[in-house]
Amino acid sequence: MRSDLVFKALSHVTNRYQLCQLASKATRKLHKPNTRLQDTTNEVLCRFETANPEGLASEATPAVQPVERRRAA
Repeated sequence: MRSDLVFKALSHVTNRYQLCQLASKATRKLHKPNTRLQDTTNEVLCRFETANPEGLASEATPAVQPVERRRAA
């Protein structure tokens, strides 16, 4: 049942609104043609049970270092 999947996914994401936002983005990216959207959503929630979706987003963006520019004399 999907409610069980949601409660298990809430172990990594404490905010329900944020869980819905992350799940919808992941569902759009992982959805395959000729499959049911419900099955893709359930698969995403199953993945959220075991992995922290918030941690993946923060690790993917490295800190930007300012670039020092030289000027011609």
